Amino acid sequence: MTDSPSDHPVLALLGTGAMGFPMARRLCQAGFAVHVWNRTASKANGLTEYGAIVHPTAAEAAARAHIVISMLENGQVVREVLFNQGVADAMRPGALWIDMASIAPTEAREHAQQLAVLGLRALDAPVSGGTVGAEQGTLSIMAGGSAADFAEAQIVFAPLGRSTHVGPAGSGQLAKVANQMIVGTTIGAVAEALILCAKGGADMGKVREALMGGFADSRILTLHGERMVQRDFAKRARMDVQLKDMRNAMSTAAELDCTLPIASLVEQLYGEAIAHGLAELDHSGLFVELAHRNGVE
Repeated sequence: MTDSPSDHPVLALLGTGAMGFPMARRLCQAGFAVHVWNRTASKANGLTEYGAIVHPTAAEAAARAHIVISMLENGQVVREVLFNQGVADAMRPGALWIDMASIAPTEAREHAQQLAVLGLRALDAPVSGGTVGAEQGTLSIMAGGSAADFAEAQIVFAPLGRSTHVGPAGSGQLAKVANQMIVGTTIGAVAEALILCAKGGADMGKVREALMGGFADSRILTLHGERMVQRDFAKRARMDVQLKDMRNAMSTAAELDCTLPIASLVEQLYGEAIAHGLAELDHSGLFVELAHRNGVE
């Protein structure tokens, strides 16, 4: 596959890990020509059966695309690939860069400014919904940048989930920071509540069922609470990634002279959990750290 239908832009997707792979697959299945690259090539090769073209370098993947999507690990990696590995230089004049990774808002703004100097456009459009959302096309997409670029990106966002334009460059990453603050804090609250009930002799699973449907209900209680009850901490979203996001929240707060005492405590708890060897667990694995502190097995 080398060309998309006439109404479909040619795409490149850089980073085909746990999130990027199913996203690229959905875009292929939606009829796009998709050029892909991943640092570990074996993680991209499986996309060829859906019609994607795998490239040995990120710059080669980006060179023919009208829209280049990033799903890389963090802001430092995004900058390295974009400006040091030649992606920005290889992109077509006027092409649109959509960074769907989670990076700091200041990094997103800096990248957009540098790309504008090169005659390129940018959206920061991080996602929430995890691997399940990526596979099912139900991601929540939070986009920062110009309204015109957001409108152009709708054809790409539609197969991936529900998108919302939240403001100028960097705003999408601000929304993702807010999302991760809520997720991390709620995981901690659910874990502590279930541990309290277990210490008091109640059945954690039944307590979770009792709370569902009331004011305490949430997707965290439903999904992550079940993982806590079942002690199923196989990683879907990693503890260390959650810590990265909490640290993004704290650095952003410092830049804005904003005090976040609850988020600060959650950041500390995730840091301590990772220091105690829990980095490879799902982020609901904060339960393990808190349970250990309370003598709950």
